[in-house]
Amino acid sequence: MESLVLAMVPEPSVCADACNLLYRILVGHGVSVLITEVEAYDGPNDPASHAYTRTPRSEIMYGPPMRLYVYQMHGHHCANIVTSPEGHGSAVLIRAGRVVDGLDLARQRRGVVDDDLLARGPGNLTRALGITKADLGADVTAPDGVHLLPEDDERPGDVVAGPRVGVRLAADRPWRFWVDDEPSVSAYRRHPKAPRL
Repeated sequence: MESLVLAMVPEPSVCADACNLLYRILVGHGVSVLITEVEAYDGPNDPASHAYTRTPRSEIMYGPPMRLYVYQMHGHHCANIVTSPEGHGSAVLIRAGRVVDGLDLARQRRGVVDDDLLARGPGNLTRALGITKADLGADVTAPDGVHLLPEDDERPGDVVAGPRVGVRLAADRPWRFWVDDEPSVSAYRRHPKAPRL
């Protein structure tokens, strides 16, 4: 069952940061998405993180918090928000969301899919929002460009935790968080080479 919470590894602060991004609205290039699924990556303490080893690509994760880290994988862009203090390297992958504004533009960018699937999965989310590597380093607290709207205290649904999708290392850490029973949340897929506990 994918929502098992394993207590073997203590949760770092990036997990709380990840949960706090759920229900936030991310705005990008004419489309707004309510964040419904995230994954936490704990920098040098996490072998699944791009910042596990400090490289030119991961350098932005060691920079100021609340900056956008955008990378490309399998032809898709993925968007992360750096959450840790400068020098720590932790970030949260925005995995999925529900389009709440700019629906017609999101449909143009994504093609003919069900509205619940417009921003389901990290590549689809960035495509719906129009996020590319040109947005690398964007300050998501700024009022323009790719940014988060102010936090809303209302959290109407339960949050579930489980293993991250498709990671080979540290595959059983329950550092993926999502809104329960939300159709925009992506399906769990375990990396075929991830060792079993």
